[in-house]
Amino acid sequence: MLWPPRAGEVTDEELERLYDYPAGLDRPWVQVNFVSSLDGAVSVAGRSEGLGNDADRRVFMLGRDLCDVVLVGAGTALVEGYHGVKAGEVRASRRARLGLAPVPPIAVVTGRCSIEPTSTLLTSTAVPPIVLTTRAAPRERRDALAAAGADVVVAGEETVAMDLALRALDERGLRRVDCEGGPRVFGALIDADLVDVLCVTYSPLLAGGDAGRIAVGPLPPSPRSLELESVLHHDSALLLRYRRATHDPVTGSARPA
Repeated sequence: MLWPPRAGEVTDEELERLYDYPAGLDRPWVQVNFVSSLDGAVSVAGRSEGLGNDADRRVFMLGRDLCDVVLVGAGTALVEGYHGVKAGEVRASRRARLGLAPVPPIAVVTGRCSIEPTSTLLTSTAVPPIVLTTRAAPRERRDALAAAGADVVVAGEETVAMDLALRALDERGLRRVDCEGGPRVFGALIDADLVDVLCVTYSPLLAGGDAGRIAVGPLPPSPRSLELESVLHHDSALLLRYRRATHDPVTGSARPA
């Protein structure tokens, strides 16, 4: 646990140590990143941008520096105006030192292939996006995205199965997974017990309104337990990092690392 003094500054090296992925991964490792108001709102005026601060944005960009792939739901990508990650938006020296590709692709979860071929995810990107969709998605939409350059992956029948989606990423050598939302993707990952790390920033705001929570989806058989790994603060915001618990608190048995 780390509580830097208010006048202090956490170095890039320390942040990298805190937020980096384990070495020698033999499976996809999912780090989920979210920002929330103190009263649980996931957005202000429909977007998460109003909740963040400089420290949160620094950690957000660090997540992209350290990952093999950015995982995001189509709804979040649309609302937040996503485009492909560009070379100038990640630290080339850090990625080279870690043996990563120059730029991580965006993997978009969309059960009905709702991304348009004219989306900036395809037209403004250094690497083609991966579209994780379903067999129920209209074939013409799948074909149109593939023709526009996307790597289209069928990962489920009616809904995207997150275990199949991660398997497809694994087959492409993409194991360091940086999930940037949205709530339905996070909820599906919780349901499938595929969350290894949650990085959540609590913004010192009471947002009110009818904004949703950070995770929405099926109720899992039991809550997924996490262990607190680090705590940072900046301008009254808390940046917390939780890791999958090593023991199940209900059964007392060890859980996979």
